Amino acid sequence: MPDYLDDLRLAHVLADAADAATMDRFKALDLKVETKPDMTPVSEADKAAEELIRGHLGRARPRDAILGEEYGVEGTGPRRWVIDPIDGTKNYVRGVPVWATLISLMEAGEGGFQPVVGVVSAPALGRRWWAAKGHGAFSGRSLTKASRLQVSRVSKLSDASFSYSSLSGWEEHGRLDGFLDLTREVWRTRAYGDFWPYMMVAEGSVDMCAEPELSLWDMAATAIVVTEAGGTFTGLDARPGPHSGNAAASNGLLHDELLGYLNQRY
Repeated sequence: MPDYLDDLRLAHVLADAADAATMDRFKALDLKVETKPDMTPVSEADKAAEELIRGHLGRARPRDAILGEEYGVEGTGPRRWVIDPIDGTKNYVRGVPVWATLISLMEAGEGGFQPVVGVVSAPALGRRWWAAKGHGAFSGRSLTKASRLQVSRVSKLSDASFSYSSLSGWEEHGRLDGFLDLTREVWRTRAYGDFWPYMMVAEGSVDMCAEPELSLWDMAATAIVVTEAGGTFTGLDARPGPHSGNAAASNGLLHDELLGYLNQRY
């Protein structure tokens, strides 16, 4: 089995370059922000970071394909880099430090492309998480200064911490009743949002999280970090991996109950 460690090292180099670009414009008074056709914001920093990553990949991995949020798909083949230059753009443009660059390498396999490398870099928080298939998940300042991640062992909903992004999405997708029932059963709920709850599931500080609508670039990197930390990452339809257009992540012990509530009365 490939060890993917060269690809992981490259992903860190890409994240370093993106971090420098995004932090340079974070809280800039003259930051340019546009509205995309789907009515979500995109800043000049989103575009610049993705262009930077694409440029690096074009030199380092010219045969690999690239899928990015801002510029779509480029190239074909069994290996595809998936990029979200700034996950949490609404936070970024308002000066909230909870945002990250998500970089993943996906490889063709059974059931389609599957993530084999993932890096989640949140420079405004001073945090970075990463994983490579078969090598575990880690967090730290660098590859050499890191601690291994492990999901929690909480096995009862009444003891569990559940995180989500917002209420509105669950209502729009007809899943609000089951969602609210779940929040009444757990020990604690917090809406940390975007990439962060998935990383906390991997760390063991949150036990489960879910979102009703996501794109592949929102999930590819977070999915492998969660699974390599011993957790479970599926769609709300229970399909493993980041392919369902939505996500549920947990320590594994609570996953069936999590999906049961979120699909209740749906």
